[in-house]
Amino acid sequence: MRKHRKALLILLLIVAAIPLRAQAPSAADLNAIYQIKDEGFNHSQVMDLMSYLTDVYGPRLTNSPNVKQAADWTMGKMKEWQLANVHLEQWGPFGRGWSNERFSLQVISPRPFPLVAYAKAWTPGTTGVVTGEAAWAPIQKEEDMEKYRGKLKGKFVLTAQQPEIPLRTEAQFHRYTDAELVEESAEPVPTARAEDRFARFRAQRELNEKIQKFLVDEGVAVWLEPSPGDDGTVFVSGGGGRDPKDPPAPPRVAVANENYGRLVRMLEKKVPVTLQADIQNKFYDDDLNSFNIIGEIPASEKAKADEIVMIGAHFDSWHSGTGATDNGAGSGVMLEAMRILKSTGVRLRRTVRLGLWTGEEQGLLGSRAYVKQHFADWEPEGTDREKIKVLPEQAKLDAYYNVDNGSGKIRGIYLQGNEAIAPLFAGWMEPFHNLGMNRLTIRNTGGTDHLSFDAVGLPGFQFIQDPLDYDTRTHHSNMDVYERIQEPDMKQMAVIVASFVYLTANRDEMVPRKPLPKTRAKRTSPF
Repeated sequence: MRKHRKALLILLLIVAAIPLRAQAPSAADLNAIYQIKDEGFNHSQVMDLMSYLTDVYGPRLTNSPNVKQAADWTMGKMKEWQLANVHLEQWGPFGRGWSNERFSLQVISPRPFPLVAYAKAWTPGTTGVVTGEAAWAPIQKEEDMEKYRGKLKGKFVLTAQQPEIPLRTEAQFHRYTDAELVEESAEPVPTARAEDRFARFRAQRELNEKIQKFLVDEGVAVWLEPSPGDDGTVFVSGGGGRDPKDPPAPPRVAVANENYGRLVRMLEKKVPVTLQADIQNKFYDDDLNSFNIIGEIPASEKAKADEIVMIGAHFDSWHSGTGATDNGAGSGVMLEAMRILKSTGVRLRRTVRLGLWTGEEQGLLGSRAYVKQHFADWEPEGTDREKIKVLPEQAKLDAYYNVDNGSGKIRGIYLQGNEAIAPLFAGWMEPFHNLGMNRLTIRNTGGTDHLSFDAVGLPGFQFIQDPLDYDTRTHHSNMDVYERIQEPDMKQMAVIVASFVYLTANRDEMVPRKPLPKTRAKRTSPF
């Protein structure tokens, strides 16, 4: 079997190398791409942009003071580069803002040691410094709560089993091999596993909501939950409601797996453990709306000025790191691409527009709001169907390009099922084969803002990127920091994005679209 599989991969590599009647760039286009490469590789500002977004302004949780200050700075840079129509576009409601102002958590007996831990977003803090006993109260199902009723008041409560820590036999930093890119290019086989995982996730979420109410009613001091990471990496997201009317939550804390395991093992041995915490979290209820950041390079050709090529990335992040790979990297690349296009002065027949979205981490909210405001939306048609309502601007958007998979270099592009655009993209990739971009895949890819565009029949695309340590270390974790950004990859991405924008903006025709979806089955989620 192994010999047959190897032979098949070699055959697929040979087939993948056959041109798709690629529409190669012209001599004038190649001259412009040379200018873009020179500016992007030899005069890059992308890492300086990254340091401001991450080191100076830090994590950018939607509606937090940080994200608003980072947005002001970003608009200042866009104006400095003389981009046009720079503004914030409001959308909402999103909900209240939140920030962590102070955090300390440590064991004080039987042996003192600090815990690597972070407050969960949209949860309250403690009332000053609180000290209490740790309580091991494993709750695997709703009936388990009755065992602990009346026993948890004022305690630091652990309710989950320690996640398994796998044996590491391979590096967690990875670049795609040629064989893996071939596999990525193949048509995916439908599977029910994703639906099964979602069902398990939904069941666990419903149980957590019941546990949360129980712990609030019991009056616990802090709810401690284990992070699924290891080696001190802590994955942290939300733990409370954004709506002021949502059910209350106790102080909730994500604890490093190894620290959590030590606490559980001591408590299982009936060793009393005392903890102390000082958690100061702040809510912001003054403005429940959020915003997207918009800026443009106007078209050079009046007849095409109302046709738009868009690029975008989500500007928001979670809060335990500094939002570097998710998604300061995408925001930095898109800002640098706009700077390159403006600095080189290459001709752009169509208007080029940048959108930096907030609320992505809570469900693509910012980009969905933008698409709804400008292009199209779904509305009910009977009890089980939805129909699309198209706005005039929908016909004027040429294409949307997105970056949101960390700082790994671009290896290709997902076609989102758009067969007609394959020859075009195959030709456009030719000047970047020596930079590692040579792969098209018909597949969809999920989880980020191009889906807001694709869902209403617009050509929305996400690039294939080397995974690096995005999924294993940095995505939503305390390790999502500047040091995980790969400078050569960032430069490569900015150059490719700027070049794809240039090539899109200067075609005589707009890029091919898939057929417009007229109706669909009614969904609880728009995607």
